[in-house]
Amino acid sequence: MMRLWTGFIFLTLTALSATAQTKGASQEAPMRVAIAGLAHGHIFGFLKNYQHDPRIEIVGIAEADEAFAKQVASEYKLSPSLFYSDLEEMLEKTHPQAVLAYTNTFEHRRVVEICARHKIDVIMEKPLAVSAEDAHAMEKAAREAHIQVMVNYETTWYASNRAAHDLLHQGAIGEMRKFVARDGHRGPKEIGVGPKFLSWLTDPKLDGGGALFDFGCYGADLVTWMMEGERPITVTAVTQQIKPEIYPRVDDEATIVLTYPKAQAILQASWNWPFDVKDIQVFGRTGYVKTVLRDKILVRREGEHAEQEETAKPIPAPDDDEVSYLRAVVLDGKKPEGPTSLETNVIVTEILDAARESATSGKTIRLAPQP
Repeated sequence: MMRLWTGFIFLTLTALSATAQTKGASQEAPMRVAIAGLAHGHIFGFLKNYQHDPRIEIVGIAEADEAFAKQVASEYKLSPSLFYSDLEEMLEKTHPQAVLAYTNTFEHRRVVEICARHKIDVIMEKPLAVSAEDAHAMEKAAREAHIQVMVNYETTWYASNRAAHDLLHQGAIGEMRKFVARDGHRGPKEIGVGPKFLSWLTDPKLDGGGALFDFGCYGADLVTWMMEGERPITVTAVTQQIKPEIYPRVDDEATIVLTYPKAQAILQASWNWPFDVKDIQVFGRTGYVKTVLRDKILVRREGEHAEQEETAKPIPAPDDDEVSYLRAVVLDGKKPEGPTSLETNVIVTEILDAARESATSGKTIRLAPQP
């Protein structure tokens, strides 16, 4: 009897072990992804960092500009069989689990609406849309198709930003009173972005604006996260063309002021910084935190006589990088929250749309109340 019972336990443990191994292998299997468009210059960073990442498999690339597609295929040693001129055809033939959009911003709505028809989740480069109308259309398409739509910001993966958020919401600096974001660089032409990228970044239809949309979105995204999805009451913006000889069609300098019931945010977006800038300052009722690059913060708490530099804790997986995050959403059902979420980025687009209207009219724009 003991021998039979021992054998039963052995067989049971063996079966459980095999099941666990099968589940583990499934979790480690590469996620099938497709790329929509190659116009956004961030695609080249993605290919450099993730083309051979075992967590994903690129099964298709849709790019209408065949000459440009051949150029990219040659440079990154991509098989010509991956390329399609039409997004719909690519989705029908490759059946990806997620689509990564690297089109110009104007085309984001079209990409989402096509992916919604195919029930495929989408992550795109910032910002979400060129207008509130497009943002709401994407929101409707995603809701009806039950797909996830996410927006990828470089700053989402900064441990310093996560530390600032956590200190604020842990009460370490009190309730937020003022938020300041500074984002940008010397200008897209000055830093040498490719001609394909530059052509639409400086087109008001395809980009929504210049620095206003290109870099105003970072601060709008982070402050909306800090404010837990609260819409501002008013939006006031000023834009300038400091370099009209380089950027004759769009602004290259923008400042956006947002008001909340008990806080104010100042978003400084520029193509005129002397160097790359992506930092925030969060001032609470009793203290403040300032970010320094990706992983350092300066903190001054109530009762302290000077600020202290601290190293931010690493962001825990799967929220620490875009591929891990995307796998968690698509394969494991994680709900997108915070900076990447559609809910946050609809508000971001409403802010940018109102900022553009304010800069054009010279008036403060009052947003609709929170629905």
